Amino acid sequence: MIPELLTTFPALMALDAPARTMLAGAARPVALPAGTVVFADGAPCQAFTLLTGGCIRVQKVAETGREIVLYRVEAGQTCVLTTNCLLAETAYGAEGITETPVQGYILPPAIFQSLLASSQAFRTFVFSAYASRISDLLMLIEEVAFGRIDSRLAHLLLQRAEQDMLQATHQELATDLGSAREVISRQLKDFERRGWVALARGRIHLLEKPALLQLASR
Repeated sequence: MIPELLTTFPALMALDAPARTMLAGAARPVALPAGTVVFADGAPCQAFTLLTGGCIRVQKVAETGREIVLYRVEAGQTCVLTTNCLLAETAYGAEGITETPVQGYILPPAIFQSLLASSQAFRTFVFSAYASRISDLLMLIEEVAFGRIDSRLAHLLLQRAEQDMLQATHQELATDLGSAREVISRQLKDFERRGWVALARGRIHLLEKPALLQLASR
């Protein structure tokens, strides 16, 4: 068995010997630079990916050009859309792009299906990750449909800030929140008028984190 996979995905330690042998023999290492399109909307699924490093952003782009980030796949995670495509034998319904350089291992669809059919531990691993991500997507739908944009923006700023500062454009924040750039710009200007943030080109400085925390908790 590949040690890096066991370290990053401890659940795979539950695989029996035949499943471990099959996985180790079929898994192929992959490394991609930032900005690579891992899969495109409408494309067939070519492999099941086990990410050991980096981050892939999975997003949906509307015909109007509006974007929304569905989720991010990071080290120790799998992609629910990939799992869905392999299970249902359908094409991707969104696109995946590397936000950072990524490393991982890929399994051919045939090996994925074989492991799924023969190994209870592998089925548990796949469907546990699937269920967790579906819950995240349901929460995203609820937030977009019913959440207040000001509290959601405050939460995002606090989540992404490092040492009270984050580097992000208004469009990037809008994409993360499934909103329009104009809406986010207007809300950030309001935060600035209140003295909560200071805006600079491509940067946002958090000046009043307690106020943002209070708003984010609403």
